[in-house]
Amino acid sequence: MNSVAEIIWDDISKNEQNEALIEKVIQKCFEVEKINPTSFYICVTLTNPKNIQKINKKYRNIDSPTDVLSFPMYEKEELDKLIVKEMLKYDDIMKEGILQDILGDIIISIEQVEKQAEEYGHSFERELAYMVVHGFYHLRGYDHMQEDEKAQMREKEENVLSKLNINR
Repeated sequence: MNSVAEIIWDDISKNEQNEALIEKVIQKCFEVEKINPTSFYICVTLTNPKNIQKINKKYRNIDSPTDVLSFPMYEKEELDKLIVKEMLKYDDIMKEGILQDILGDIIISIEQVEKQAEEYGHSFERELAYMVVHGFYHLRGYDHMQEDEKAQMREKEENVLSKLNINR
């Protein structure tokens, strides 16, 4: 199986279990959304509160740490068209070799994941998986600013997590 994620450890210790979980979650997201995993990959940076705060301030003008940030490469409509196009090219890609385009970047504060897992009373694994799925759906063009958008995004997130048997 080809990797769908580049994982960067920014000022935190590498953890192979976390890396395997992230890969598994992203693979499932691609499967559920029927996205050809040989066409796209995601860059996931795992970091600390100080670094995510700097990024949040620089790109969102919010001077505080957060749990997850997502930076999509495409608008939702543009990505929808590209996914269909990539699905049509799948046979050609498989003949010629793997050619991947970046779907976007997800940045996660591992310390915040630990705090939230404790606060919400579930496992670190569940919280990390949720952050990855949440970030993925932002890259996919979903948001949670309006209640109807939030409900749609939450349903998609919980669907992926349930297919992975990662429950609260």
